[in-house]
This record gives sequence, C-alpha cells and structure tokens, in this order.
Amino acid sequence: MLTAFPCCSVCQQGDADHHSRVSQLLGADEPFTLKRKRRQNHEGMKNKVSTQVSVKRRMWSWQQYLNEQKADAAPVTVFTQAQSFPSRRAGFKVGMKLEGIDPLHPSMFCVVTVAEVIGCRLRLHIDGYSECYDFWVNADSANIRPAGWCKEHSHKLHPPKDHSEREFDWQDYLLSTGSDAAPPTLFTCHAADCGFKVGMKLEAVDKKNPGLVCVASVADVIDDRFLVHFDNWDDTYDYWCDSSSPYIHPVGWCEEQGRPLTAPQGHPNPENFVWEEYLQETGSTAAPGSAFTLRDPHDFKVNHRLEAVDQRNPMLIRVATVTHTEDYRLKIHYDGWSAQFDVWCDSDLCDLHPVGWCQRTGHPLEPPPGSSPLSSPSQGVCPTAGCRGVGHIKGAKYTGHHSAFGCPYSDINMRKEVVLPDRLGGERVVTLVPITMHHHQNQSDSRGVEVKRENREETLLLPLGKRKRFTDRLPQPTKFLRVKQEEGEYPLRAFGPESSLQAALHQSVFLSAMSAQPGRDLSLCWEQHRKLLPGVAGVHAETVQHWSVQQVSDFIESLPGCEEQAKQFREEQIDGRAFLLLTQRDIIRIMSIKLGPALKIYNSILMFKHAEDRGQSEERSQSHSEDSDT
Repeated sequence: MLTAFPCCSVCQQGDADHHSRVSQLLGADEPFTLKRKRRQNHEGMKNKVSTQVSVKRRMWSWQQYLNEQKADAAPVTVFTQAQSFPSRRAGFKVGMKLEGIDPLHPSMFCVVTVAEVIGCRLRLHIDGYSECYDFWVNADSANIRPAGWCKEHSHKLHPPKDHSEREFDWQDYLLSTGSDAAPPTLFTCHAADCGFKVGMKLEAVDKKNPGLVCVASVADVIDDRFLVHFDNWDDTYDYWCDSSSPYIHPVGWCEEQGRPLTAPQGHPNPENFVWEEYLQETGSTAAPGSAFTLRDPHDFKVNHRLEAVDQRNPMLIRVATVTHTEDYRLKIHYDGWSAQFDVWCDSDLCDLHPVGWCQRTGHPLEPPPGSSPLSSPSQGVCPTAGCRGVGHIKGAKYTGHHSAFGCPYSDINMRKEVVLPDRLGGERVVTLVPITMHHHQNQSDSRGVEVKRENREETLLLPLGKRKRFTDRLPQPTKFLRVKQEEGEYPLRAFGPESSLQAALHQSVFLSAMSAQPGRDLSLCWEQHRKLLPGVAGVHAETVQHWSVQQVSDFIESLPGCEEQAKQFREEQIDGRAFLLLTQRDIIRIMSIKLGPALKIYNSILMFKHAEDRGQSEERSQSHSEDSDT
C-alpha cells in the first residue's frame, strides 16, 4: 500500500479552510488519510463552490478499476524521472517567493509567489499581475529557482509590475511585502552538462506549427537544457529542451532530408536561404553535430492507464488512458469523458504520472465520472455532465463555477477560444484555452506532400495573427501571419462545413501564412484572390489610404456577404487610412465581426497592401526579361 503524504504544507500547519478546498477537489469528506473536519463557516471564500457531502463515499481503487477494465497500468519504467514518484516531500508553503519561468513567455524569469500547494504541485502567481496568469508546476520542476538565482547566474529577472528592473532588490521586496523567500534546499538540483552555447544556430521544429522546420538559435542555457528561439520571431514560440529532443536538428538537416527550411522572418531572399551566408552575416556558428543526442522512442503502449493533468482544467489530475502513440508523442484520453477532450502531448510531458502518483504525493485524483458514488453538491451544480463545478474556463482567478459559461467542458466553451490580454501590454493576446477542431481523412499539405491523418481532434489556437514582438529584440516587422496548431498544416477543408467562398478565402489567406515561404504562396494564389474578390484586384494601398468613410463602407458592402458590416464601418468612422491599419484582432475581437466576413475583409487588406509590391515585382521581372532578350 502506498503511503500518503500530508496534502500539502498548509495542511501540515492545520489550515482547515485550505483542507476544505482539497475536499472540494476530491468530492469527499475525508481525502486520503487525513481526517480533519472542515470549517463550517465558509464566509469570505471568494468564488468557492460548496461541496458539502452528507454521505461518505467508498474510496475509488485503481486496482479494482484495472481489474474491471481488464487493463494494465503503464509501467513506472516508461516514465521519466520528472514524471515519476518524487524522492521527497514538497516543503513549499503558501506565500513563499521565488523565481520562475513564465510559461507564456519562456524566455522570462519572473518574481512569483506560491499561491497554492497540493501534494507535490504548486500554483504560482506572477507578482503584480492577475491570477488569470497563474500556472501549475511540480515542486521539482526545472523552471523554478530560489530568490537571487538570476542575479547570481547573470540572468535577467523581470520584477513585479510597477517595479523598476534596475532598482529591484530581493531583500527590500521581501521586507516590504512581509514575505519569506523559499529556502534553496527545497529546489531540486539538475544536471549541468550541455554541449550547446548561447548564440549557436540550428534547425528546429516549431512546436506550435509542427509542419515547419525553422532557422533557430540557442537563446539561453541552464543546466542540461537550452532555450530554442526562432530567429526574428517573438518569444511566445520559444521552448526549452535538452540535447535529446526530437524537435531539434543540426544545420543542414533539412537539405539532407529534402525538406523545406523556413528562413528567418524578414530574410531578403527566403526561397534561396543559404546557411553559410547567414552564419557569416550574423557572425554566429552552427551547433556541432556531436551536441545532438536523439533519445530513444518511448515505451508507452495503447491502453496503458496512467494519471494525467487535465489540460483544460490544470488544477485537476484525472484517470487517463493512452489511445494512440507515435515515436515521441501520446494521445491521452480522460476516462469517462468524451473523446473531444483527448489531447496529444509529448511522451516526456511532466503532467503525466504513473498509477499511484496522486496517492503517494497526497494529490486528489479525479476518477472517471460515475465510477465512484458522490453525493450531490448542496448548491452551484454545473449542468455539464461529469463536471462537479470545480475550476473555471478563465483559469485560477476563479476556483469554481455554477453554469455552462464558466465550465471548461461545456459545449459553449468547446466552440470558442479563451484569450486574455497579454500581461506585458500592447495589442498582444494570449490563448488561455484552445478551440478543438475535428480533422478527417488524408490530406495534402501546402507543399503537395501527402500526409496521412487519422480521425482525430486537433487544436487551433486563435487569434491567427502574430503577437507583437519585443522591439528591442526583434527589429524587423512582422509581415505575415502564422496559424498555431498541434498537428502539421491543413487546408481549410478540414475545418468543417463552410461555404465554398469562405473556405477558399480562408485557405488562400491562411494557407500562405502557414507555408515555409508565405510570400511565394501569396503570389501563387493571387489569381484565386482576384476571382473570389474581383473588386479588390488592381487597387493599391496608396489609393485606399485616401478613401473617405463612405468609400470604405461602400467597398465593404460590395464584398459578398458583408452588407451588414458596412454599416458598422460607417458608425466607427473608419476611413481608408484606418482601414489599412486594421489587424485581424481588431476585426474579429474589437469589432466583433463573424469569422466569414472577417476573412474576406482582412483578405482584402492583405491584397491592397501587396498589390503595389506585386506590381513592382512584375515590372522588375519584365525589365529583367527584356534585358535578357537584348
């Protein structure tokens, strides 16, 4: 029998109010071996869902469940050290401060506070920002460091909001907030051997667009891990990995494999990118081939059972099953839930754990809905089948919900993404919860290569536009969009039923954005643009910027299916100059225009902006041809 740790450091201190929250997660009066009574008075507990239980439930049993399902638990040996049972208890306490990597900005170390401890998991709050940006990590994560680590290791620390980076001092901050720093002894030591150095170049898969292999750089090195950064793109695409990652390759790999390499954004000649020239221009060196040590494929098997963090509601860990496998990835199904919630993930994702991990660490485990008798909550029942009202679609700011609007699993929230303003400001937005799309049958990608797809759900993260980059790091402006997906690149026909015009427009605009050479693809589909939107052909941005509000409105009204939107453009007093400045986010989010009309409008803006470039390009081409003839 596995020994249960105390739920967390707060429970060790006898905080009954916190203990009631753990009971809420379990849906029981007596989680694991703890038998403390919950407080009767819950006043002041903001947004908590009452789950008082009148009858104790029979404890759910992994062994009995495996026997009933005639299934096997994934062997402990197939898990990495970070996924397996921890070697010690988590000594972190609520209120302790430390330094941690912001998962939405992987290049940034921030001042964070332990907001919650459950078992060996920590919910961290980025000081000075909304709880919506809180995130969960394991207590032995390599992404957290003790206070002062950045200064000691010459890394940039981003201080709390409204604090000066130059003047920030840990001792003063701890005194002013009446807080304690997490003791260094609580942090796990990690291996320090890495053959990569900052500035080295390599070729790397864009994990948010796995169909692309891009020019990349080593932006940071910590212990045995390094940060992959895509040249001239912002840091939201960065990721940490080690030398055995299947997503990284030495310079020249694409050429050897006959695959297209995506040149850096803004490169003057992306179709004829040459590594030797680029290395010389940037004064950089290629990462040596000896630094790459590809790991062996994982040993997970279909139908293996395990415990997995719920990606839509990361405060919960659920009983899960492996339903599909690739060499380095798994498809995870949450038992008792619809397949629409299935997720693909890397086999070494730290949110996957062996059977018994929750019991060993004192973390509540969510059994499959209906497999364990739970009495009904006294109030705030969520209408979504299987959901107990725990968690919220908008993240850690709310710990419970009473309706479908706040439920992470409701149909209404499965059909829309949840975005937040980027905490760094500007026009940037971050996707908190993705949309699930369905893809079927075999499809060809934009390069004409046949790609075999099984019937499965993918995730399309919106908005489709690129984030605004840090001007001090990436001086070149973004000219094209990129679509973020979990799987490869798809024509729009996979997106479900739409009109042929809307589908063709979406494909012609965003397929070019997903390709390795968007400028080339935009030219290739120019004739298609002209046929779909004949009123746009031949009009240059120079002409459009002088349009009046009425002229803009008349143009919008001339687009198929956009008659209603013309009135909105008049009411907003959008003239030609303002029209050309509209971003996709402005059109879809701020103006609340539906996707179909928005695609046509934004496609028109793209065509106006590129019409002049295209004309000049054709003139140069014609001139060159005439010179050749003479």
